[in-house]
Order: sequence, then structure tokens, then C-alpha cells
Amino acid sequence: MADAAGRLAALVGEVLGAPLPLRLRAWDGSETGPTDTPVLVLRSRRALHRLLWKPGELGLARAWVAGDITVEGDLYRALDLMAPVVWQHGEHLPERLSLRDPRLFRLAGRALALAGPSLPPPPPPEEAPASHGVKHSLRRDREAISHHYNVGNDFYALVLGPSLVYSCGYWADPDATTLEQAQAAKLDLICRKLALRPGQRLLDVGCGWGSMVLHAAEHYGVEAVGVTISTEQADLARKRVVEAGLTDRVEIRVQDYRQIDDGPFDAISSIGMAEHVGTEAYRIYAEQLFGLVRPGGRLLNHQIARRPQADESAYVIDEFIDRYVFPDGELAPVGTTVTLLERAGFEVRDVESIREHYALTLRSWVSNLEQNWEQALRLVSPGRARVWRLYMAASALAFEQNAIGVNQVLAVRNAAGGVSGMPLVRGTWGA
Repeated sequence: MADAAGRLAALVGEVLGAPLPLRLRAWDGSETGPTDTPVLVLRSRRALHRLLWKPGELGLARAWVAGDITVEGDLYRALDLMAPVVWQHGEHLPERLSLRDPRLFRLAGRALALAGPSLPPPPPPEEAPASHGVKHSLRRDREAISHHYNVGNDFYALVLGPSLVYSCGYWADPDATTLEQAQAAKLDLICRKLALRPGQRLLDVGCGWGSMVLHAAEHYGVEAVGVTISTEQADLARKRVVEAGLTDRVEIRVQDYRQIDDGPFDAISSIGMAEHVGTEAYRIYAEQLFGLVRPGGRLLNHQIARRPQADESAYVIDEFIDRYVFPDGELAPVGTTVTLLERAGFEVRDVESIREHYALTLRSWVSNLEQNWEQALRLVSPGRARVWRLYMAASALAFEQNAIGVNQVLAVRNAAGGVSGMPLVRGTWGA
């Protein structure tokens, strides 16, 4: 079909009410649009089929994961240019093209003529299977975590680097700090906020590959328990504990946070785990951690937050993230998190926003993936690698533009009489 790119660009512009801000190349080799932007490439008609059968973000995600759509050039700039079109113009699409609007049928006919007849393309195999059972039950949470984390420790090591820390670093100087230094600084900051001392007992909820418990045991002399419900994470974490010679002070368990019953602990860290808990289960999460920490003990809750909505009941979970990245994951505003922790009995003593730090970390992870792309394709499927590249790049922009944030919430379970044991001056955490 001659000039598929021009015809498609005209169709998109009419549907969205705005021109496509990227150069477009279609499956027939035709191109159109500005010459000074990244190029959005539709490799086959199947990309258009996916959008016709599943309009919106999920159709685009499936086309990207399957390799039907790609971007030549700077992916960050492409996403940045597309965001106003998708959000500012796309949100008004329903009222512009209602079922009563005769243009809808005309536009649909033009799209079908471009795409050609087709049955719905199957979703790429990297898409999470339909979830069963009660949301955030023990079984369903294990399945969700398995989808995200049990994709291969070698792949995560390639993306995250030797630290194997899957949460944002703490960048003292973005121009001089390496990813490994930033992650070590973050772990040390948490240890200081928790005022860890030799002989204390630390619980790390959602311990990942064990980096926090290893750091705390080696540098602060604690006895640490790390729990995860990912078997692959636990296997590598235990190997790292042995290699570090810390088997007498560090224990790694495959265990849900709701099943821990051997408190009290002097301190609890939860780093990038609470996003998996879910809104409805968060009260149980907060009450469980409160019951596991001794009076006078501290909790450090490191958690991504979304911006509050004018109508919270209208909040919609991102389809791409839910289907391909974090099934059943849910973000909440930081104010909601603080409220629920305090309702459980904690006193929140400090909240530090480190939003920009996560953007720097994500850009480092994307760089690791892009620089080692061929090796990544030997470790996971091309679709899985594309999922991680897109979600990390888009997330970096979301943090930079204040669409989402991340906060370290330091809380304490006060002893009798409201005694917190906290220093009078902020920042002197262990004083």
C-alpha cells in the first residue's frame, strides 16, 4: 500500500486532534513527519491490528513488546514528545468520537483499509496470565512476584549492576557518583536512620537479593533476617551470604510478611516492597510490622508514591505496568501511607522525598541494558528485554516530571509514656 505512513499520520491527527509529533515510518518504507525527531517505526500491519482490537495504552504496549513498533533514536525524547498527545489529547477522545458521531465509522473504515482484515493478534507471551483468586491473597501475591522477579538473576545483575539493589540510589553528586556508590550510600542512609548497632536484630521485608541485610550485618554488626517470596531471589541471596562469610548473622527466608511470627525486632526496613502490598491490604501490612518491632524500635519504609487524585475513586491502574511489569501492584499518595502507618500505631518522625534520585538510578539501569543489549537477549526473550527498557525509560521521565515520587518514611513504635528514643535534632539519627 503506497504511502501508508502519510495516510496513518493523517488518521492519527484526525482522531487525536493534534499532529503526530514524531517522524513516522510505516511497513511499506514510506515516511512522514518532522525530520529532527526520533522515528516511530511500525514494522508491520500487525501493529495497527493490535491498536484496532485493543485501542489505547494496552494495544500500544502489546505492539511494543511484540516488536511490531519500535523507536529509532532517543527513546526518552520520543516518550517525552508523545506524552502530551497521549494524555492531553487522548483523554478527550471519548467525547470527540462518541458512538453517535458518524465520523467514528468513517475513521474506523479508513483504519481497517490500512490494516487489512485480521483476527485479534494474541498477546505477547511476556504478558502476565489472568490472575485468579482473591487479590493480594498469599497465593496470588506469590504468582505476581514470580512474574516480575523470577525472570533470571543474571538478567537483573546485568541491569542493576553488582550491587543488585532494585530501588533508587542516593546520589550525592550526579556527575561524580557511580551507580554502585549511590546504592551503597542509600543502604548506609537507611542503616543510619534506623540507628543500627552491633547485636541488634534487623528485619528486611522484601529483601530482594540480600543487599540490605548484607550491608547492615557487615558494616553495623546486626543480626539480620531477610524475607522474600521470590525463590530465585532467595537462592542468590543465600549464595551471597555464604560468599560474604555472614551465615552466622544473616538469614534469608522464602516467607510472606504476613507469616513472620518470631518478633520482636529492633528495627525493620522495607525498601521498594510496599508497592506490592495493595491499597486494601496496606492496613494489615502496617499493623503486622508494628507488631513485629519492639517498643522504641524503628521502621524505615521506602516506597514509590503517586500524586493524589481529585477523585480517588476514579484512579485507574496503568495497564502496561499491571499486565507486563508489576501485576497487582498499586501506588498510593505519600499522605495515605503516612496515615495508615500512624493508624497502625507508629509515630512518623521523618519523611524524605528522593524523587530525583530515582530518575538518575533508572537512567543508569537503562544505560546498562542498552549497552549490554545482545547479552540481555541471550538471558531473556526479546519481548522481556523490551518490557524492561520501556518501563524503566518511561519511569525515569515520570520521576523527573513529578508524575510519581519516592519517599523514605521513618517511623517509631514508641515505648511506654510516648518515649520515642529519637534524637532532638533531625539528621542525627543514631544520637
